[in-house]
Amino acid sequence: MSSPTSLRRAAASAGSRRPSSSPAQTSQASKSRHAPAVAHDTRPTIETFPNPRPGRDYEIAITCPEFTSVCPKTGLPDFGEIRINYVPDQRCVELKALKYYMLDFRSRGIFYEAVTNQILDDLVAVCAPRRMTVVGDFSARGGITTTVTATYEKAEGRREKGKGKTA
Repeated sequence: MSSPTSLRRAAASAGSRRPSSSPAQTSQASKSRHAPAVAHDTRPTIETFPNPRPGRDYEIAITCPEFTSVCPKTGLPDFGEIRINYVPDQRCVELKALKYYMLDFRSRGIFYEAVTNQILDDLVAVCAPRRMTVVGDFSARGGITTTVTATYEKAEGRREKGKGKTA
């Protein structure tokens, strides 16, 4: 039977035989652990339904208090709350589909600013609201909190910038 001392020596000598990795290999290995900052092509579809009162302006407020994404630099999870306020035009956002859309960000490496604007762009594309604001209110990381606000307003009847005529 081996003594505890001989087992420690064997473990130490086995560890010293491992090839050392170069700084470039170490850097490459740490990069592979980070979440990719690329867009998915297979995001869940955001579904809509007809606005029951298209002739009236009313505001819909949606809160996603458990939003999660991944930091593209560290690969660590980011937590926050996403708030969506909008005045629908012809279509409203279906909440179950929105939930699955939001859950898809859990595995995506994306910065706070990018995710807030991506959510706004995707929602505007599917429901074409009269107005919409998306607020990403992210939890503290290293003692710093971040709030990102992205806004959209339909340009009907407004002058386009630099065009001098109404839209």
